[in-house]
Amino acid sequence: MEHNKTGGKFTSSLGFVLAAVGSAVGMGNIWLFPYRVGQYGGGAFLIPYFLFVALFSYVGLSGEFALGRLTGTGAMGSLDYALNTRGKRGGRVLGIIPLLGVLGIAIGYSVVVGWVLRYTAGSVTGSILSGDAQGFFDALAVNFGSVPWHLAAVVLTVVILIFGVASGIEKLSKLMMPAFFILFLIIAIRVAFLPGAVDGYLYLLRPDWSYLLNPETWVMAMGQAFFSLSINGAGMLIYGSYMKKSESILRHAGMTALLAPIAALLAGFAIIPAVFAFGIDPTSGPALMFVTLPQVFTQMPGGQIFAFLFFLSVFFAGITSLMNMLEACGEALSSTVKLSRRTATLIMGAVAFLPGLFLESLAGMGSWMDLITIYISPFGALLVAVCIYFVLGLGQVKDELALGGHKRPGRFFDVTARFYVLVTAAVWALGIYYQGIG
Repeated sequence: MEHNKTGGKFTSSLGFVLAAVGSAVGMGNIWLFPYRVGQYGGGAFLIPYFLFVALFSYVGLSGEFALGRLTGTGAMGSLDYALNTRGKRGGRVLGIIPLLGVLGIAIGYSVVVGWVLRYTAGSVTGSILSGDAQGFFDALAVNFGSVPWHLAAVVLTVVILIFGVASGIEKLSKLMMPAFFILFLIIAIRVAFLPGAVDGYLYLLRPDWSYLLNPETWVMAMGQAFFSLSINGAGMLIYGSYMKKSESILRHAGMTALLAPIAALLAGFAIIPAVFAFGIDPTSGPALMFVTLPQVFTQMPGGQIFAFLFFLSVFFAGITSLMNMLEACGEALSSTVKLSRRTATLIMGAVAFLPGLFLESLAGMGSWMDLITIYISPFGALLVAVCIYFVLGLGQVKDELALGGHKRPGRFFDVTARFYVLVTAAVWALGIYYQGIG
C-alpha cells in the first residue's frame, strides 16, 4: 500500500522509541500506578505487572507496529487491508471504532493537560502554593473553568503536528521525554531526603506475597500494563506506519516496554515518599496530583521550584500522549477525504476541543473517560488484535517483524499471539465488570 505522504517518517530509532514512550507515559502512570502498587501487595504486584508488560509488548505493541508499517496507513486503511486479504469488505468502517476510542480519550485528555498547564503556570507565580489547594482545584475543575488553558493545550499540540513527523512529533519527543525522566529523577532524589520518606518506599516496594493468590491483583496488574503501553488499535499503529523498513519492530517494542514502566516507577518514587513524609493519603487518584502534591510542595523547602519541575514534566508526558492521539485521528481524516495534513490536523484539534468544553468539571471529565476507557477503547484494541492475528494471519506479521535484522519469530510467537488476543478480550470484559482496571 502507498504510504500517506503528508506526515513523513521517523528519521531515527531514538526518535521513534521516544515518541512511542511519550504516547505510553500518561496520567495513569503518574497518579494511578503508585496507588495500584501499594493497594495490591507492594513489590508483589510488580511480578504480574511486568509479566503482562512483557506479553503486551512482545505481541501487542509489535503487532500494531507491524500492521501499521506493513500497510503504511492508520487504523481504517489497515483493517481494510486485513479484511481484503480474506476477500471481505468493511474494514474502513470497522477501523472507525478504535479511532473513536482514541478521539474520546483525546477529548478528555486535552482537559487534563489544560489543568496541568494551569498548574505549571501557577507554580511559576506561586499561586498554587499560596492558598487553599482544594479550593484552587475546585475553581479550575468546573464547567468552563479552564477554557484558556484547555485551548492552549490543544493549540500547542496542533502546531506541533502540523510540522509533520520528523520536524514535529520526533523533534519534540526527543526534547520532552528525556526532560521528563531527568526532571522526575531530580524530584525523586530530593524527596528521598525528606524525613519519613522511607515509609513511602515501603508502601511501594515491601512485598505482601499473599496478594499473588488474589485474582484481583492479577486483573489490576493486567489492566495497568495494558493501558500503560497505550495499546488501543490506533495510536501505536499509526506510529508504526511511520517506521522505516530497516528498523527492528521487536527491538523498538521492547525499548518502549522498558522505558514506560521505568517512568511509572520513577513517578512513584517521586510522589509516594513525599506524600508519606507529610502524612497525606496516597490513594486520592487525580486529586493526588492537583490537591495533595501542592500541599506537599508548600511544606517542602524549595517547594516552588520542585512544583514547577513536577508539573512541567507531567505536562511533557501529557502533550506527547495527546500528539499521538490527534495524529491517529488526523491521518484517518486526511486519508479518507483527501485533505492536507494542516487542514486535517486543524479540524481534529477543533473536534477534540469543542466537546471538551462541556467536560471541564472533574465529574464530567471522569464520567466521560470512564465511558471511553471501559467500553470503547479496549474493544477497539481487541478488534485490531483479532484482525492482526486471526484475519490477516501470522505469516505476514512475522515477515514484517523479521525486517530490520531480526530473526523471524518462531512457534512461541504464534502461541503467545493467540493468547494475547484472549487476554485483550479479558481486559475489555473485566474492565466492564470492575468498572475500570487501568
